[in-house]
Amino acid sequence: MEPLLQVADLGAVERLRIVLRESVRAGTEVRGAGQQLVRAEPLGSSDVLKAIENIIKETFTCLAKGEAPVIIFCKRSSWENIRFDDNVGLQMVSDCTVSKVRCECSKSIHRFALILKTLSMIYKLVQSNTYATKRDLYYNETQLFGSQIILDGIISDICCMLKVPRRCLHILSTSKGCIAGDLCYTEEDGNRVNCACNSTAVLVPSNVDGIKNLNSAAKFVLVVEKDATFQRLLDDDFCTNLFPCIIVTGKGVPDLNTRLMLRKLWDVLHIPVFALMDADPHGIEIMCIYKYGSMSMSFDAHSLTVPIIGWLGLLPSDIQRLNVPKEVLIPLTNNDIRKLTKLQKRPYVNCQPLWKKEMEIMETCKMKAEIQALASLSSDYLTRVYLPNKLKFGGWI
Repeated sequence: MEPLLQVADLGAVERLRIVLRESVRAGTEVRGAGQQLVRAEPLGSSDVLKAIENIIKETFTCLAKGEAPVIIFCKRSSWENIRFDDNVGLQMVSDCTVSKVRCECSKSIHRFALILKTLSMIYKLVQSNTYATKRDLYYNETQLFGSQIILDGIISDICCMLKVPRRCLHILSTSKGCIAGDLCYTEEDGNRVNCACNSTAVLVPSNVDGIKNLNSAAKFVLVVEKDATFQRLLDDDFCTNLFPCIIVTGKGVPDLNTRLMLRKLWDVLHIPVFALMDADPHGIEIMCIYKYGSMSMSFDAHSLTVPIIGWLGLLPSDIQRLNVPKEVLIPLTNNDIRKLTKLQKRPYVNCQPLWKKEMEIMETCKMKAEIQALASLSSDYLTRVYLPNKLKFGGWI
């Protein structure tokens, strides 16, 4: 098959790439002024150890005085603790409201003990310079924690309390995301990985921070919502037939490693990043996580968000513009409508008027569509017509 587009055909992408690189060189991608934000740079190992020691010391000091110790966390589930910066995304402010886990309270004493146990496990990992997955830690004390979800929540709370990314605690998570295309890198163990596009993809590494010697001639990165669409792009040799590019999927709501990987690609390559999502509230929300982050991980926004992401498709307006058959569209459910209403109230929608317009179109027509709906136009419409034209003429918002 002949390449679908030549270099000159990607005019809109090339222009965007030049603008992005010039903005990086000029240093315009900086944090806005205003309210002080939480620490952007992670703590070193010695600082993490000292922070844990201080918590334990305070606990014993309270007990020695006959007082009940208290562990204080910033609330990760409150919009009051979040501010929006269009250069970074959703960030946790420094003077935020807190929640307290009290030792003398019968409802929280078990959680208090679990937090101390988790801190001791983290301390050993950092002190010995070893790493473990969340799953490893859970299986060391399955009866104590009861479920993986409980431990996961405690780890996230500890990260927020110490204001450090999870990787600084030497805790890794199993990746579910995949990556393919024009990309090579060296993993921490020295293994050289080639993500050249073929029938299979490469699993996003568990330790993204350990990646070195990242090389690519890609002109853009395409973030795909679903694995099914990702596999279709692989099957159609999208990465080679269109133009050198990288495709990434978090297989739905992205895991931490996939978000870290996407941010690393931006930090190193400084090339355009586009989102290919279903035209539904869930797809929009997933795109927003990649672009602006999530409330629960707002304390680590600087290493997780990619605010330059453009919404390539599937746009609700595309459904009308392309005359997608009504029989392949899906009515919005009550849950969809509620999610769409909440999305329209998010702080970043105000700075994205074109996004707001697309949401209003969806709200008015009360219909949604999956990427696969384009197959009703022709079996290869996505890769031979839709994406090439979008990239050639700048059809993203």
